[in-house]
This record gives sequence, C-alpha cells and structure tokens, in this order.
Amino acid sequence: MAVVTTGFFDGVHLGHRHVIETLVSCARERGQEAIVVTFWPHPRTVLQQDARDFRILTTLEEKKRMLLAMGVDSVEVIPFTREFASLTAREYLKLLKDKYHASVIVMGYDNRLGSDQKTFRELAGSSLKKVVFADGEVEMVGSSLKKAIFADDTAVSSTVIRKALLAGDVAAANAMLGYEYELTGAVVAGNRLGRTIGFPTANMQLYEPLKLVPGNGVYAVEAEVLGSVYKGMCNIGVRPTVNGASRTIETNILDFDQDIYGLPLTLRFQRRIRDERKFDSLDALREQLAKDREACS
Repeated sequence: MAVVTTGFFDGVHLGHRHVIETLVSCARERGQEAIVVTFWPHPRTVLQQDARDFRILTTLEEKKRMLLAMGVDSVEVIPFTREFASLTAREYLKLLKDKYHASVIVMGYDNRLGSDQKTFRELAGSSLKKVVFADGEVEMVGSSLKKAIFADDTAVSSTVIRKALLAGDVAAANAMLGYEYELTGAVVAGNRLGRTIGFPTANMQLYEPLKLVPGNGVYAVEAEVLGSVYKGMCNIGVRPTVNGASRTIETNILDFDQDIYGLPLTLRFQRRIRDERKFDSLDALREQLAKDREACS
C-alpha cells in the first residue's frame, strides 16, 4: 500500500514542499511507500493553452531529483494526453488505487482532480472516497500551509514564480522556490567576441528547450562545470552593442580558463546586476563588464 500525492509540481516550490513533507511523514507513520504521481509533458502544452509561449520551471529529471531528495520513495510519471485529461476525479482516483495501491491521497488546499476539477472539500464531503477507497482517506494539508506559503498576501505558485523570473527578479523567485533557480545545457561555440575584449564567455544551449529563461539582463550566478563550482556573471539577451540578432545565454566564469565546448554547464541564478543595454563602443562595454565582474565576485 502507498500514500500518494499527485500533480505536476512545476518548480517543486515551497508550497509543493509542504505537501511533499506531509506525504513522507504520513507514509512513514503508516509504514507505507510515499509515491508522487506526476505527468509529462505539461498539460498546457497538450491542451494548447498558450502553449507557444508557455515555459516550465523544472525539467522532468530536475523534478525527480528534488522529489527523491525529499524522501519520496518513488516518482511515477504518467504521459499526459488528451485521453488522460478526460478522466474524471472518480476515474483518476480509481487509477491511483488500482495501479499504485493508494490507501491515502494527500492534497494541497488548492488542488483539483480530474476533468471535473473536484476540490479536496468536494472529495472529502462526497461518497467518492468510499467508492474508490474501501478503507481509504483523503488528507488535506490544512491551514498551516496557507501560512507557510503566503507572504505579503501573495500566494506562492508556479505562475507567480514564472512572472518573477521573466521580470528578472531572480531573488524573489528563489525565495518562493526555496533554492536558486538553475539552467543546464551544453557549451556551444559563439562569436568569441568576449575573449577579444578580455571577458571570454561560455555560450549555453539548453538541454530542455521549454525551460524558462529569466528576463534579459546581467546576473550573478554560480557556474558548475567539470565537477567544480565557480562564481560567474551571465548575460541573457541579444547583445545590442554588437547588433546581435538572436537571444543568447553567455557566462563569464570567474577564475576559470579551460576548453569546455560540448560539455554540460549548470548555472544557478543568485541576483540580477543590471539591465542589458547598448553601449557606444566596445571600450565602454569592457569598462562596464569590469564593474559587473566586481559585483559578481
């Protein structure tokens, strides 16, 4: 038997973490497995709700890693299809019982299940649990959750975090996530202009193209490469000083000078230094980059 929670958990933010902690605690008390049932891809990309512009906070592998690190025994992934999306709450809860042997389901206060979007209160107040779970329960993470995830009357949610990142406010996003937002990708060749002005950069191509990239600007980051962590300054944008045409993610890794083309690079965003802007000359750009590097040191 298992204690189960279900959802997309994009970002595995502080609100999600309270649910997961409750899941693990509940499972340990009962001597059962703690299972997270999640989906891939994101429902909005399948149901075409602003799918062209929608971006995710965590890749599937990042999400699995974080959930397992919190003590979850298993992360089960259901392919999200239109057919799956048509399941009612009753049908979905039956699937959780039959396939994952769920005896208890843990839900956050704002969770909804099924195509009929049943809330916790509707599930707990109906005969549904008696039909689907012969000896089961529906547990809600209660009022303490609201206190834990509300600040300045703003609820922590994946949507709010996405807005903060797009605005470049990585500090606010990190506070809601409970960790530093990260991007991972391969180092690819660029135009090598940075090297000619004394600031060589590693250009990143994301492994997950739907991963959300913070708004244009210069950021202080932690750069993990070749098994070590370094300080760095990252520029996200179109490089207007040299009339760049495409958006790039370029990082000057401090105290580092190795050939890493083709290798994986992870950036953890700490704070935003400034907006991206166009300079009158490469000398003016070089002078500003020296100040930026000092700010990231």
